Amino acid sequence: MPDISRDEVRHLADLARIELDDAELDHLAPQLSVILESVASISAVAADEIPPTSHPLPVVNVFREDVVRPSLTAEQALSGAPAVEGQRFLVPRILGDEQ
Repeated sequence: MPDISRDEVRHLADLARIELDDAELDHLAPQLSVILESVASISAVAADEIPPTSHPLPVVNVFREDVVRPSLTAEQALSGAPAVEGQRFLVPRILGDEQ
């Protein structure tokens, strides 16, 4: 696999919105090349007959019965809230219009 160039590192940094100076570009280029070579070597070892997995052992969800139990009414739950709108808690907006 060819070495990754400074221009490629700069392009990746721009995509990630990370500002790097020339010294950092020179330092990171060889490190990224080693990472890419390591990933390529692992890809070469993976056999086609082995399915990709996220866990070595099967993962099973454990479910419980959904049982209705006595609980608070909406009025009781909202009684201590500092601000209420309808039957919901009113919280301050954290994102502006740009989102």
